[in-house]
Amino acid sequence: MISIRHLSKTFHNPDGSTLTVLKDVNCDIEKGEVISIIGPSGTGKSTLLRAINMLEPPTAGEIWFNGENIMAHGYPLNKMRQKMGMVFQSFNLFEHKTVLENITYAPMELLKMSERVAKDEAMELLRKVGMAQKADVYPSSLSGGQKQRVAIARSLAMHPDVILFDEPTSALDPTMVGEVLSVIRQLAKSGLTMLIVTHEMRFARDVSTRIFFMNDGIIYEDGTPEQIFEHPVHSATKAFVNRIQKLKYDIDSDNFDFLQIHTEINRFCIKYNITGKEELAYSLLKEMLFTHMRSLRPLTFRLTHTELSGVTALDFMVEGLNESPLKDAARESVRRQVKELIEEPTTRGFRIKLII
Repeated sequence: MISIRHLSKTFHNPDGSTLTVLKDVNCDIEKGEVISIIGPSGTGKSTLLRAINMLEPPTAGEIWFNGENIMAHGYPLNKMRQKMGMVFQSFNLFEHKTVLENITYAPMELLKMSERVAKDEAMELLRKVGMAQKADVYPSSLSGGQKQRVAIARSLAMHPDVILFDEPTSALDPTMVGEVLSVIRQLAKSGLTMLIVTHEMRFARDVSTRIFFMNDGIIYEDGTPEQIFEHPVHSATKAFVNRIQKLKYDIDSDNFDFLQIHTEINRFCIKYNITGKEELAYSLLKEMLFTHMRSLRPLTFRLTHTELSGVTALDFMVEGLNESPLKDAARESVRRQVKELIEEPTTRGFRIKLII
């Protein structure tokens, strides 16, 4: 469906300097594939999507879409964009039109669809994304997640051959991410061709047929989710997909701000979509600090979450300690609440790790 050859994009800055964001991108995308594009910030992921849709015309190279070179002089880009939908980070809805009018506008104007047919199809799409009850309201009354679901329905209304998603959840409150990812998962099962720039690693692994790992302006590694996440070839890929998020506190005395730690745990769990573990993490922290390890100060507490595996852990590290401080009753109490209890000496002391 899409063939990209030697694609590059260079930006020319006002001071005369240049920045090459895409260097030599080559790939083929087949009908029905769901490809997630992952990688560090600034490596050209969003630029690649915008180049494919010619919103950022490439500096050099070729893009073939359904057998036609869309970079050829005089190619009608509007024809291509009717078949290549795009969902942006910032929704881009018409604020002066209702949800229903946002969806029917392009099919009526560009596809010359009758108002009745356009409305019928729009309502069906709104039901698909769970927004039918909001058909007559204006975007200003919607949450970010609702706006993005409307934007997805609007793109689908043009009957596209492929949809490009440019970080569709990056502008959302973390509590709204799940509702948008759920809609994209449904679309993936329907056989629609999709390219998705995302920072949600578990989502990318679950929904994709292929993964592009971009680094330094090129597709650094291309493979199935299993290949990229389980057996990456390059060290840069391995380091990226195994990202571990951390929250750390050094506790010197009983006068530490426990409420602040509680607030930070709440933010951490929302940010990484693990709110279901928040209550247990908070309960275990309180039990460890104020019961089983109360006499041990200073100590270091860490909350970690590995995005790929979904493993969340609480670490309690005490320097200078050479054996576990947990008594049998305490150990049994903790074990009943966690998936795994690890007690291990370190080069600097002793660590208790709770996998939740």
